[in-house]
Amino acid sequence: MEWREEGALLAVRKHGESAAIIDVFTASHGRHSGVVRGGAGRRIAPLLQPGAQLDLTWRARLDAHLGHFTVEPMQARAAALLGDRTALAGLTAVTALLTFALPERAAYPVLYRQTQFLLDLVGQSPHWPLAYLRWELALLDQMGFGLDLSACAVTGADAGLTYVSPRTGRAVSRTGAGEWADRLLPLAPCLTGDAPESDGEVMQGLEVTGFFLDNHLRPSLGERPLPPARARLMQALLRAQRAR
Repeated sequence: MEWREEGALLAVRKHGESAAIIDVFTASHGRHSGVVRGGAGRRIAPLLQPGAQLDLTWRARLDAHLGHFTVEPMQARAAALLGDRTALAGLTAVTALLTFALPERAAYPVLYRQTQFLLDLVGQSPHWPLAYLRWELALLDQMGFGLDLSACAVTGADAGLTYVSPRTGRAVSRTGAGEWADRLLPLAPCLTGDAPESDGEVMQGLEVTGFFLDNHLRPSLGERPLPPARARLMQALLRAQRAR
């Protein structure tokens, strides 16, 4: 069994004395694991940093086996972000959430393309936090927990949308909310595709996606806690916001 494809490195763990097991995300093979011989050694280990783009060849005797990867580096993203703690936190959150959420060997080509776009944008544009927010929306959607923010769940109106139902993920207008308003989540306009007016609005949007990651996606995956990298990103974004 053999295939070749490029993909983003998600995680690395040592295997034996000198090898490493890596998780990668590819368009056709999804999240896929395999052993890299010498992956913990001085020559290869520095190249195996989460977020790196790799040219991958996977081989195994049977498809069900863990198999082995041969890797060639294409782009080392993390090294370029060492001077930007917030951007590095963003890259780490992306790779950690994908490792956490994706089932093994299930292809998500649309999410893969969105992930590539985001990884290339992080640290290169001041607008990457907005792209990250929209990526979390895409992740929720691909995992079966997408938000429906097109119209009010109560009245059917597509204007005046102010809230999100924490139970259904549907938008609710101020009129439709009525006396239940204090039990609903605030709907930041940037969640529906509008340009944000402030960094605070993006953070408000991330509070909403974080709620659904923690209260809808996480329980479906066996009650494992969300990766700490996601909370560290929120803290880094708040620090950066206060510093401006």
